Amino acid sequence: MAENTAPPAELPERTKEISAEDGEKGPSKSALKKAAKDKEKAEKAAKRQAAEDAQKQASEANDISKEDYGDLPMLGSQPYLPPKEKVPRVRLDEIAEEYKDTSSMTEKGGPEIVFRGVVENARAQGAKLTFITFRQDADTIQAVVAESETLSRQMVKFAGKLPNESVVLVHALVKKPLEPVKSTTVQHLELHVKKLFVVAKADQQLPMQVADAERPIPGEGEEEKPTEEEGGRPIVTLNTRLNNRVIDLRGKHNHAIFTIKDGVINLFQEFLRARGFIGVNSPCLLGAPSEGGASVFEVKYFNTKAFLAQSPQLYKQMLIAARFEKVMEVGPIFRSENSNTARHLTEFTGLDMEMAFEEDYHEVVSLLEELILSICEGLRTRYKKETDLVRSIYHVDEFKLPEAGKVPRLSFSEGIAMLREDGVEIGDFDDLSTPDEKRLGALVLKKYGTDFYVLDQYPLNIRPFYTMPSAETQAKYDPKNPNAGLSNSYDFFMRGQEIMSGAQRIHDATFLEKRMKECVTPVDPQSDGLRDYVNAFRYGCPPHAGGGIGLERIVMLWLGLPNVRLASLFPRDPGRLVP
Repeated sequence: MAENTAPPAELPERTKEISAEDGEKGPSKSALKKAAKDKEKAEKAAKRQAAEDAQKQASEANDISKEDYGDLPMLGSQPYLPPKEKVPRVRLDEIAEEYKDTSSMTEKGGPEIVFRGVVENARAQGAKLTFITFRQDADTIQAVVAESETLSRQMVKFAGKLPNESVVLVHALVKKPLEPVKSTTVQHLELHVKKLFVVAKADQQLPMQVADAERPIPGEGEEEKPTEEEGGRPIVTLNTRLNNRVIDLRGKHNHAIFTIKDGVINLFQEFLRARGFIGVNSPCLLGAPSEGGASVFEVKYFNTKAFLAQSPQLYKQMLIAARFEKVMEVGPIFRSENSNTARHLTEFTGLDMEMAFEEDYHEVVSLLEELILSICEGLRTRYKKETDLVRSIYHVDEFKLPEAGKVPRLSFSEGIAMLREDGVEIGDFDDLSTPDEKRLGALVLKKYGTDFYVLDQYPLNIRPFYTMPSAETQAKYDPKNPNAGLSNSYDFFMRGQEIMSGAQRIHDATFLEKRMKECVTPVDPQSDGLRDYVNAFRYGCPPHAGGGIGLERIVMLWLGLPNVRLASLFPRDPGRLVP
């Protein structure tokens, strides 16, 4: 057997001697110099910070107002301890009204008040004086924070650095200014601040300023030029304003717009309730389109499909059949119309009414005329302040109203004749385009001296299936052309634009089924979504009529707004689903 021989073991390498020249090099002279400078710089910064801290502590120690200003803890972050003596908070509009007459006010001023408001802007005028404009809803007032024996320079500095839109709690003395303050809504008073606490501080940089919401936007057809400047600020487009709607809505003009919008609802309900109407709430999810046609949003409803209400029409009529003789509703309306205009929205608020009548549908038309006149008169008297404020930037002629009982009520044929006399080419049974409506409005204003009028007896072929054909049309019925002729339907107009559409409805089940099958866009009366509606008229239903008013549009036209989106809190159109 061969002898196993192991390979020779490797001998360890001899360690080389390392000379000082070959060893690791230490820091260079420049690095040592830089480190020394950095150390010196840090020491100086530390000394400077220590000096500033000491100065701040000394300043705070000598700050006679240190208990009278600052940032409050976040409300809700600490247990609530009721104050020993609760000081009532006031409203700026109430103070302005209470001290409307300042003739008896002495140099010392009026009372000391406490209120919560918003910093619209703060302007430091040197180290001893700051002016602040406070806002509360649509009311603004000038305030002065001035150094004195009882108010420190530190507090003046604090006030001058407050970010716009911060929410503050203010204790102040009411005084008469040396001259009216033209930049605020409360011009005959000013405030001398005694205490100032921040309740909620806003970011220093906001995506837009509230002042941008105080400027008018261009009207339809006018080009928006975001690069232009006004008063040194870039003009903010409508899209930018709507993208930052929370800030945009803070403007006093917007508060006025939505106060008026709420006023229209109140006036609508007040008028009808006084005449025996009851408020109702109908479903928005429907089993069938309420108006027929294609302008309806379809949604998934579990294992079937549903439709968003184009109006509460079907349910208003079913309630009349249920012996509710007079009903009204304020609710959302959805229209799947790809109309990117200044007067259309895909979701808006409808003011709807329906009522049984005795002999003729014009009983309802007359009531609706009175309703519109009542709303306009209420806006003119009760909401004059808000109307004047909005019209101060959107200049529009005073709305011209006819006397009660003298509303121009033109037949559709008369309207067509007026347009033709003016050179417009239009057929006897053609629907009116937007330019046609506006032109007819101008002609009516010139002839009758009013911005409000009614068009009656519309062509049957442009109205929904539930519309009652006129007696003459029924007498001349032609099965080969079942949609020829006129109908007992009407539209109301303000400033040449439609604000309401209405009609006498068919209240006989057999005739209704026939019209549903023969109308321009036929619908199946026995479909799941319509069967119950049709059956309601088999149980005996009185003749009835009604209408639906577009809330945003009536606000737009009353105020002369260039775009209906300004009358919607968070508008929805074909290109906007947020915010």
